[in-house]
Amino acid sequence: MAPVDPKAVLEGRIPGRPPVALIAGLTVSTLCAVVALGVDALYGGAGFWVGVILAILPIPLLVALALTLDRLEPEPPRALVFSFMWGAGVAVLGALVLNTLGLLYVTVPIFGEVKGHFVSATFGAPLIEESLKGAVLFGMLWFRRNEIDGFADGLIYAAMVGLGFAMMENITYYMRAFDDGGAHQLQSVFILRGLIAPLSHPLFTSMTGLGVAYAATHRRGQLLAPLAGLLGAMVLHGLWNGATSFGLGGLGIVYLLDFGVLITLIVIVAVERRHTVRRIEAYLPMYQGTGLVTPHDIRMLRSIPARRAARRWARSVGGAPAGRAMVDYQLAATELALLHKRAERGVAEPHWFAGRREALLGLMALARQAFLRTPPRMDAGPPWAPQGPSGFLPPRAPGPYGV
Repeated sequence: MAPVDPKAVLEGRIPGRPPVALIAGLTVSTLCAVVALGVDALYGGAGFWVGVILAILPIPLLVALALTLDRLEPEPPRALVFSFMWGAGVAVLGALVLNTLGLLYVTVPIFGEVKGHFVSATFGAPLIEESLKGAVLFGMLWFRRNEIDGFADGLIYAAMVGLGFAMMENITYYMRAFDDGGAHQLQSVFILRGLIAPLSHPLFTSMTGLGVAYAATHRRGQLLAPLAGLLGAMVLHGLWNGATSFGLGGLGIVYLLDFGVLITLIVIVAVERRHTVRRIEAYLPMYQGTGLVTPHDIRMLRSIPARRAARRWARSVGGAPAGRAMVDYQLAATELALLHKRAERGVAEPHWFAGRREALLGLMALARQAFLRTPPRMDAGPPWAPQGPSGFLPPRAPGPYGV
């Protein structure tokens, strides 16, 4: 039997083929980020390195918070890195060039110095920045539509783009605050951008993520939903930028609005997670005849703590390889349930559905063979099952499953 690449199966790509487009995108994004940093270093003073440290410092925590949105079906790490670097590179450099040109040749000549800066910040910057950040999400919808299984996926990619953009933008703000007003002004800017509103850019771009996710998982709204999401991102961004001209009162009102949007997004993710659990319970039992799924497995898959316990058990009996096999099994089983969700909504082409299902079932079979060294007793559940009768069948070799 030919070796199986679990990552390729889970990501839905051809095994052995390097992701050339992803590598090229990462290269271009990284170069753009280096150029943007070079511009800051060239025109900045001693505050450049202060800005770099303060901007990077909260990023690991913010990324970890964003990743908690998608624990049932984590996205491919390299796709998340690419999204982050797109925001930190292409989007930032493009916004730097276009915002500057718009300010010099459009808004200031038309509206004057003071009003021109206000118009540029309130209308021009949101239009440019959200379009540039959203471009990578539109690209995923066009080229990697099947990678987006729901709203949580759209939000997690949008969050990565927004965090990358915010990190680079904060370097500029912190640098200027330190060079112009010293430690006191730097402290004020850091409190506003680093503590009070660290999720502003991810929150804005999340509107685009919602629209793209809807289009990826529904037959209707293929054009309207992403454009409506992009418009929502621009509106939220424009309200925030415009509110800065009205002092703390204006910022407070918009902050409350954004906080309400954040709570709504958390509720959307929680509801979608419950729906995913229901689909696991609804679709996976039909595969019990293959020996790849048992009632105990379904109970394990529907709970994050139970999944964690199963991974600990696998590592305890088979070491790291068995632990990785358990992770592969859990992710493949979840992807299988989400595959049926696509078929249910009519967005899964039959030939692709059949091939994708076969690949996931094959990975589940090999994973079970890896973490179950010997066939389990037929009168007892798997070791991670708390109690109850078994119905737990030994794994079978992958093949054409007549399900």
